[in-house]
Amino acid sequence: MDAAVKPNLLFIFTDQQRLDTIECYGNDQIETPALNALADESFVFEHAYVSQPVCSPSRATMLCGLYPHTARVPACNVSLPQDVKTIAELVTNDYRCAYIGKWHLGDEIFPQHGFTEWIGTEDSYRQFYSSSEQHQHLSDYHHFLVAQGIEPDSKSFGKRIFSRYLQASQKEELTKASFQGDRAAQFIRESADQPFMLVVSYLEPHPPHTGPLNDYYDPWKLPLSSNFRLKPPANASLLNRVLSAYYMESQEEGYDLRTEEGWLRIRGRYWGNVTLVDRSVVKILQALEESGKADETIVVFTSDHGEMVGDHGILGKTVLYEESVKVPLLIRVPWLGRHQRRIGGNLGHIDLVPTLLDLMGQVVPDHLQGQSRVDVLNGQTTLSGNDVFIQWNRSDGHPRPGEGGVNPAMSTPWRSIVSADRWKLNLSVQDQCELYDLNADPCENLNLFDEPEQRGRVQDMADRIRVWQTQTGDRTPLPEI
Repeated sequence: MDAAVKPNLLFIFTDQQRLDTIECYGNDQIETPALNALADESFVFEHAYVSQPVCSPSRATMLCGLYPHTARVPACNVSLPQDVKTIAELVTNDYRCAYIGKWHLGDEIFPQHGFTEWIGTEDSYRQFYSSSEQHQHLSDYHHFLVAQGIEPDSKSFGKRIFSRYLQASQKEELTKASFQGDRAAQFIRESADQPFMLVVSYLEPHPPHTGPLNDYYDPWKLPLSSNFRLKPPANASLLNRVLSAYYMESQEEGYDLRTEEGWLRIRGRYWGNVTLVDRSVVKILQALEESGKADETIVVFTSDHGEMVGDHGILGKTVLYEESVKVPLLIRVPWLGRHQRRIGGNLGHIDLVPTLLDLMGQVVPDHLQGQSRVDVLNGQTTLSGNDVFIQWNRSDGHPRPGEGGVNPAMSTPWRSIVSADRWKLNLSVQDQCELYDLNADPCENLNLFDEPEQRGRVQDMADRIRVWQTQTGDRTPLPEI
């Protein structure tokens, strides 16, 4: 690429998309041709981890390069503080910065944090707006649906709004995903010579698990992991056991999760919404190619966290199992070659912002808590020695079953390390701690924390968490080992 040309950034991420939903991660039965084509030209990270398996904290890390406790976004529906800068505030002011989709970091539909162009899609976070005057405004997607003759079915702060279920129930060309693809493609087509940063944030495949492709996949033909079984984990944490017991006695989206059929039908719908996103992404990538800017544009695809969809008997995220904390991560850097290269070793989302700034030729500020991995992309080094750290911060969590006991279990803070040699230690002062050998037991079925022969390993890994806490200013108490 011409050294005088500033690279563009197209940063696409979904909400609640687990790793095994793309062909490059082993799923050759789901239809994701756009993401498959992107993966064929990208760095494919084999072990990419979120900072916290729930929306707002993870998004703070992805956009700011800070851990949730540093960004002061420890839980969902906490606004990103004004003095915490996103990547859009860290690039030079000649960049045209736009945000399309779900934000979930406060004042949902309003331009902020360096993004001067904004297309909002969510009206479900109106209770968290910073001023009552903002309740007079509704999202761009709301106005789009009204223009199509669709009537809102809900009410919020004096305004009629569309429920997420009604939004998701539209025919494909009227869905939120399709709307975002059209608007993102339009943004790219209208970009002139000014360098741009475009973030496209999808709600799908986040619940509600419904959409125009509900019946696209035969539930009985879905491949299942060995973790998919209708019984609670045996010697796991109380949190995991309570969640599993709750979900396996519940009805979600009208399906009886006491039965295998109920789980399979939700999984089929979940796959359908992944394919729905892919059909939107293809519009964006086609517009990029047609614009002539593809060779000077970094493209990133990832998700803010995963989804259990029945593995270990759990639905949703908010746990430390691999299905919840491990996500797809594709990075296409055209001037480094447009062919697939797989990157082994662990990578945390904490490294995204410094890596992208470095690739864009921008200053990488000292306050960022991750590090640039451009040397890994260049083949100068590897991730073979990299530990990653994950947290859970006393969030009230999901679901909220009243007397079911899930909220107390989810109010317990956790700190986790996935070590370079692929062991995972999950620590809490109020729950059964966990140690898993991800090499021999990738499904995390055998908790080795209390095994006497693992005492040295547990001590060493706990010490690494304490060092990380000191380096990042994390004061969460850990159990005595």
